[in-house]
Amino acid sequence: MTPHPAARVRPAEQADLAAIRLLIETAFGTRFDPAEPEHIWSLFPVELALVAEAGGRVVGHSQAGPMTVTVPGGELPAIGISGVAVAAPHRRRGLLRALYLEQHRQFAADGIPLAVLTASEGGIYGRFGYGPAARENRIRLDRRFARFLPAAPDPGGVYQVAVPEAEPEIRRIYDRWRRVTPGAQERPDAAWALRFLDPARLRNGGGDLFAFLHPDGYALYRHHGDQSIEVKELRALTPEANAALWRALCGRDLSHDLDAALPGDDPLPHLLEDPRQVRTIAGYDTLWLRIMDIPAALTARRYDADLETVVAVDDPFLDAGGTFALRIRDGSAECAPTAAEPELSMGLDVLGAIYLGAHPARAFAAAGRLRGAPEPLRALERAFAWPRDAVLGWGF
Repeated sequence: MTPHPAARVRPAEQADLAAIRLLIETAFGTRFDPAEPEHIWSLFPVELALVAEAGGRVVGHSQAGPMTVTVPGGELPAIGISGVAVAAPHRRRGLLRALYLEQHRQFAADGIPLAVLTASEGGIYGRFGYGPAARENRIRLDRRFARFLPAAPDPGGVYQVAVPEAEPEIRRIYDRWRRVTPGAQERPDAAWALRFLDPARLRNGGGDLFAFLHPDGYALYRHHGDQSIEVKELRALTPEANAALWRALCGRDLSHDLDAALPGDDPLPHLLEDPRQVRTIAGYDTLWLRIMDIPAALTARRYDADLETVVAVDDPFLDAGGTFALRIRDGSAECAPTAAEPELSMGLDVLGAIYLGAHPARAFAAAGRLRGAPEPLRALERAFAWPRDAVLGWGF
């Protein structure tokens, strides 16, 4: 990779917005709805964005915005990164790395404990210390053959409501849900505006949004012709709400297929006589996480088992790793730098991947990316496990 000889990284300005929009639309091959940019720049203020400029043109961009992310047993302030793009003629010349170095040095100077993003490509962000911290499965279900078990909950309580009427209650339910769901973020007004704006470019040819409401959950869905329903968002605080919403969705006549994204621990397959009717058609990462301050992040979450160990964490991007004494008792952690010999060692990307409990430590150990004796590895896995799967709250 040859560094770009002429590009320079600088803070974005209001005068750059048209060029940034063109760069992002070109990079992702889609045109924004006229109402989108106002909301996007509310979430990711221009004063927190960086551009790479060459020959008087904007050829690279990365924007950032403040977030609050739920971690097991608590919440942490974070910074979310979005709109990352480099113009095709200027790729493979170090511009993304230059943008990220400047951006992440500022995050570190500001004392931000977590940085998060959603990745369009899975092979880019590990080298910057990000790990895939939440996952979901894309499933398809033919409702004509989805028969619920006689013993499956049938609590009722779901009603159809127009989306504008449902919005205030949906927002309240989401806020209750995200406070107990690792990986979910607080959702600002601008993010809600983008959800209900529902731009045509994100519909994949589908129709308008419809809503089901339950006192402890909601589902937003759309029709694709008269054969398929796409569940855009289903959030349930209780198993009863989850079962009731799925019964309502499966009770829709005319349409056959239901497409949805589910966390790995969703009980839907186990509500049915034939769990194979829930067909997984894709599995993928959603939220990527970089721990900017290891002691702050590790002491902010709760844990499922006691642990006392010394962990070495390698961060080749910003050299923000080190060796840390980690002591967990009764769900709470103490973490501090130490000169002691480590029992466990891993990259910062691995620590980010296991931080919310989405991945077992043994998977990374088997891949040679988490090293240590068997018992410390088992103790680490027990401690970092969490009874609720990590879920991305809203995409950015």
